[in-house]
Amino acid sequence: MTIALAMAALRGGGRDIALDMLPYAHFLGLRADVDADEVRLVMPFDDRLIGAPGRLHGGATAGLLELAGVVRLLVALGDEEVPPQLKPVTVTVDYLREGAARATYASATLTRLGRRIANLHAVAWQIDRARPIAAANLNILLDRGAVVA
Repeated sequence: MTIALAMAALRGGGRDIALDMLPYAHFLGLRADVDADEVRLVMPFDDRLIGAPGRLHGGATAGLLELAGVVRLLVALGDEEVPPQLKPVTVTVDYLREGAARATYASATLTRLGRRIANLHAVAWQIDRARPIAAANLNILLDRGAVVA
């Protein structure tokens, strides 16, 4: 599936949308739930995601947060005929509590969408959304000169 087709699928909304066009999202087994107000990613637990015994690996958590931002941005850019290439400039992750061996959720808020830069804030949680396990601030360059298929 191309990025353009993925953007169309995400823009259409729905539950349990596969993100197989993004290699790391495919590795993490991410699925997306999209409604009018939010894009929420679900990362089911897998033994490959264990860091310390019984704990979710920090890299998997960081990847989930970054992909939550990217997917949210793809949905926001959905009306563009030729989508820009997205290049993360800064991804700052704050680990708030340890992730357990269970499904993890993440969503991102687009705080600013400019012509060249997008700023987002992403949060990951497991059981209780009010008790996040990690949060991230992302600055993403929108390279509109690059053509993405």
